[in-house]
Amino acid sequence: MKRLLILVVMAAGAGALIFGCERSAKRASSKLQPTPETDPLAQPKSLQQVGVPVEMTREKIPADNPQTSEKISLGQKLFFDRRLSVDGTVSCSTCHDPALAFTDRKPTSVGIKGRVGQRNAPTILNALYNKTQFWDGRVNTLEEQAALPIVNAVEMGHPNLDAAVAQIASIEEYQQAFQRVFGRPPNSPDLLRAIASYERTQVSFDSPFDHFIAGDKNAIDDSAKRGWELFNTQARCNKCHALTDTHRDVTVFTDNDFHNIGIGIIRHNVVALARQAEQLIKSGDTAAIDRAAIQTDMSALGRFLITKKEKDIAYLVNFMASLTSANYKEQGAAELARQRVLSRANRPQRDTARAFGPKPPRPEPPK
Repeated sequence: MKRLLILVVMAAGAGALIFGCERSAKRASSKLQPTPETDPLAQPKSLQQVGVPVEMTREKIPADNPQTSEKISLGQKLFFDRRLSVDGTVSCSTCHDPALAFTDRKPTSVGIKGRVGQRNAPTILNALYNKTQFWDGRVNTLEEQAALPIVNAVEMGHPNLDAAVAQIASIEEYQQAFQRVFGRPPNSPDLLRAIASYERTQVSFDSPFDHFIAGDKNAIDDSAKRGWELFNTQARCNKCHALTDTHRDVTVFTDNDFHNIGIGIIRHNVVALARQAEQLIKSGDTAAIDRAAIQTDMSALGRFLITKKEKDIAYLVNFMASLTSANYKEQGAAELARQRVLSRANRPQRDTARAFGPKPPRPEPPK
């Protein structure tokens, strides 16, 4: 996912296009019809693309959900079927439109009955390589990810997965397809397996940069080559967009970590939100956490809403405090108020310590 975002920013110099923040993009997206299931952009992508990490891709396929062509086809149909929503108006592709790189080009996504969430839709391109899913990493797998929008009141609106299954279980086409693929009638786990299988086919490589890395020195121009050098040196992009400081990442451009870059958080009373979140998530209710992330101001808490660790919320606050104050621990609330004043004066807000410091050591991968 981050690979796509970075390459768009590098090529166009306008990451806002992805999120639809520009007025022209909003106007254009309002006129676009969702890409149909049969559109070439919606089809499973080839693993023969230049740059595809074939071994990594195979490793990302879970043992309990192997890829088959019929399962992928079923997942594709479900992905584009609005009958999966409670009122038949929203499908997965509503927010993840292939014509828009599997996003919706909106600042925040819109679900049933025009309900607006708190976050925009991340792309599913290369999502199979993500260590976690959603902006805050609240689930680990694409199967888990596929479930939550279906049961979110803002997005697809079902009270539970069984209700969504019941809505399609009477359709003969689905009865036959589930029986053919899984050997049993439609059910919740298999529905999620099928959608995840389709999403895992959406790999995005074969770019000029991929051809450059593969040996074609003329695939990108000199300006892009200088940008690649800056990306890994003075610009320090590789502090977040590479697995290590010393090895250039030419595949997915992410360290699979979470970073505070100072966007938006200073508009909120973080301490009060954190206290509310702690009370909510003690239940361990995944659906409740999802609702908080999508439907309330708790979305501003980011990773803290998932980890429930004090250091995560402290990380956000310490970022602001580290700009000038040495006594934040004793006066956290005062420091937050002071930083909000600074934000109105257009002072740059960023995670300076992370941008300029070395990456923390990472454990060895399991053998």
